Parts: sequence; structure tokens; C-alpha cells
Amino acid sequence: MHFHSTTYTARQPGTRLIITGAVHGNEICGTLALRRLMHALDEGSLKLVRGTLTLVPVTNPLAYARGTRVGDRNLNRRLQPTATPREFEDEIANWLCPLLRGHDALLDLHSFHTGGEPFVMVGPLNNAGTLEPFSRAAEEEAFARVLGVRRFVDGWLDTYARGVARRRAANIPGMDCDEAYGIGTTEYMRAGGGLALTLECGQHQDPMAPEVAWRAVMNSLIHFGLIEGEAPQPVEHRQSLRLHDVIDRHDAADRFEREWRSFDVLDAGTLIGTRADGTPVVAKSPGFIVFPNPKALPGQEWFYLASESGRL
Repeated sequence: MHFHSTTYTARQPGTRLIITGAVHGNEICGTLALRRLMHALDEGSLKLVRGTLTLVPVTNPLAYARGTRVGDRNLNRRLQPTATPREFEDEIANWLCPLLRGHDALLDLHSFHTGGEPFVMVGPLNNAGTLEPFSRAAEEEAFARVLGVRRFVDGWLDTYARGVARRRAANIPGMDCDEAYGIGTTEYMRAGGGLALTLECGQHQDPMAPEVAWRAVMNSLIHFGLIEGEAPQPVEHRQSLRLHDVIDRHDAADRFEREWRSFDVLDAGTLIGTRADGTPVVAKSPGFIVFPNPKALPGQEWFYLASESGRL
């Protein structure tokens, strides 16, 4: 296994953009879109006019080769360099993190397990807090608006902090209680001063997901001035949601009440699932379910909850 990126540098200076695919090995829509882009750049049908573009079609080669979400562990959790790599994803991090820090902006292309509409994960509002301080929310929002999707979700790291606190309080064996567990590619990028978005392009096998990725890639290149083209227009009728809770799976016998899709609407009191011991899991307030994963391992995220935010 080796790590591979391709960098194109224009003759004129400009934004340094990096685009990644297959951070999770079974999410290949980004891989397909980036290989399509490389072909266009290599044959000359698309020309870089300014800036630097780095493409990583396969970020996690072990998981990609296996056709699985992870190799040894989830690369998009606890992403940080380490002097003592123990898992394959630690070795990826030691290569990937310096690569990210050499760029100004990141677009990370993903897909999701169950059905649902594409959406983009954005960072926090400007803040001087200790969890995820940030001062470039307006720039990141402008970037998000041109990707071609209408749904925007934020609140990732705050939600993880609450989830970790609950894990510690419950003291359930097998639960990961690392404070840095929620840090992935975009959080790492923002910590270094960059802009970063995660685009969830659709369900893994959706034939339109690579097209969603392609449109976002092209719009990003135009937005940052790397290629020439008509400025992409923001999508109308946008919906902004904020994650506010993450619920872990405790036992392999924990089960959903129905086959949920991301952004299915929940009313207060809706039965979401049932624990192995018969305890019902219900929605405490109106909102939406996000990333429901019926195949989640015990000790891992089972689903997220979100509500309207009105941000974008």
C-alpha cells in the first residue's frame, strides 16, 4: 500500500485547493469524479489558469481495496499525526495531515449508507472558544452555497463533544471516549486556518452521486478562480440544519423501528428504535434523523439528530 496525490500548478498564483475522495473506502463517488477531472486536465480539455490543485482520488487505499468503510479504523475520526502509528489509518494521517496544511481550502467528497438527499457539512460560526475556534464562517458559507446542493448541516464537533461526555458518564465497555474523536479532515483543516467542507453526495450506490461530486468539483474550481467559467449561482430554497445529538449503538441487538433515511422527519415521541434490553429510543423533540446506520458496530455512532437552524 502506498499513498498517492496528484498536484497541478498553474503559471499564475492563486488559491491552493485540495480535493479528497474515498476517505472511507466504500464511498467512491469522489474517486470517480476526481479521476474524470484528472483525465480532463491531462488531455488538455480543461486548463488550470491560476492557483494549485491537489487531487487525492483514494485517500484510504486499504479500505478502498477491501471495498469497506475502514481499514483498521475510521480515518475521519481522531485525525492527527502520531509518532507511534499503530493502525493503518495512523500512517495515512502522518502523510495526509501535512498535505492538508499545505493548502488553503479542502473539499472532501463522501457518500452515505442509507437513502437520502445530498448535503454539505459546514463548520461552526465564528467563535473564540476552545473546541473549534473559527473566524472564516462567511467565506466557508459562500463556498458551500455554490456546490450545487440545497441542504446544509453544521454542529458536528459540538455534537461529538456531547457524545463523548455521555460515553464517559455511561462507562460502557468498548466506547471510544477520546476528546479528539470527532476530528476529521475538515476539522483538522480549519484548525490550521483553512476553509473546509464535507460534501455528502448521496447514497453509496446512487448512480447520480458521482455527478453530484463532479458538479461540486467544477463549481469549486470556478469559485476559487482555478479555472475560467460562468460563476456558479447559489441554489434557491436552501435548508439549514444543526446537529444537536449523536446516539451510539450499545449492542448488536439494538434495532431500528423502521428503515430510516437521512433527514426523515421526527415528531416529539417518535419511536426511533429499541435497545437490546427492550428500552425504547424515542425523539425527545421535533427534528430530523441523520446518518442512520443499521450496521453500526456496538460502541459506534448509530444515528444523529438535527433541527432547523436558519443559518444559510
